Amino acid sequence: MHSLALVLQEPFNPEQIQHLLMAFIPIIFVFVVIGLVIVIIPCWFICKKAGFSPWLSMLCLIPSVGRLVLLYVLAFADWKVVPAMPATWGPPQPYPPQPPFPPQR
Repeated sequence: MHSLALVLQEPFNPEQIQHLLMAFIPIIFVFVVIGLVIVIIPCWFICKKAGFSPWLSMLCLIPSVGRLVLLYVLAFADWKVVPAMPATWGPPQPYPPQPPFPPQR
């Protein structure tokens, strides 16, 4: 806290400001990369499950417009998804399940 007060009392040295900014650039770069990874990985899996090329998720690299285009492509295109196999091998069970016969007491 005292060092902050000392720094604020002295006039700004452009060289110190330059060194401070050069120290923050790699930190900002790391945060940008982490943010892109957080967005691109789910988009990759959504595109793959929807039957599109997963590389379509790279549209997220284009700021704001890319995500909007990807959203419209996923919303209005026909998904090439194969229906899931039924979970049982036998005939489908009626719903709701029928009571057992004869009635048990």
